[in-house]
Amino acid sequence: MRRLCAAIFIVLAITLINGCAQRKIAGVSEQPPAQPEVMKTEDKKTTADATAAKELPKESITEKQLSKAQPADVQSTFKELQSRIQDIHFDYDRYDIRDDAKPVLKEVSAILSGNKNIKIIIEGHCDERGTNEYNLGLGDRRANSAKEYLMSLGIPSGKVETISYGEEKPLCAEQTEECWAKNRRAHFVLVEGGRQ
Repeated sequence: MRRLCAAIFIVLAITLINGCAQRKIAGVSEQPPAQPEVMKTEDKKTTADATAAKELPKESITEKQLSKAQPADVQSTFKELQSRIQDIHFDYDRYDIRDDAKPVLKEVSAILSGNKNIKIIIEGHCDERGTNEYNLGLGDRRANSAKEYLMSLGIPSGKVETISYGEEKPLCAEQTEECWAKNRRAHFVLVEGGRQ
């Protein structure tokens, strides 16, 4: 029994000494603040909340933490911008910009104008009819036609790249006019800081 009492006494003494040492380091007075002797339950809760608020360190966001948070925000904004851009389509064996494509190209222009660090790659695509060489050339003309239209809207040529895939990346594999019409397109890919 003496050993148990001695162990409890030692633990209490260490805790008391350790607590006093921490108070001196933190610069907190060793005497507890005077409190009224009679308090209502609500007053006790309010006083306890105020004391806890004083003891907790205030959190602040550092510039380093802010810079870590920004890439995720930028990435989500980037994905949202990409989702707003639709493909434009072309008539059979043509590369001129149709009237239904102009609002899409104006949206692309607005995105590029409003975001200096974003560039775009225009991919030209064709349906499967015609030779591979012919379709690569037609896809190139389609992509460049879209680029020229963007440049007419004030977008610098340095913000726009083009590539032709010809018939290599179809959206639809059926051999119907409806399917071929889906494949005759220009697809827009936003790139940021030279990355895709």
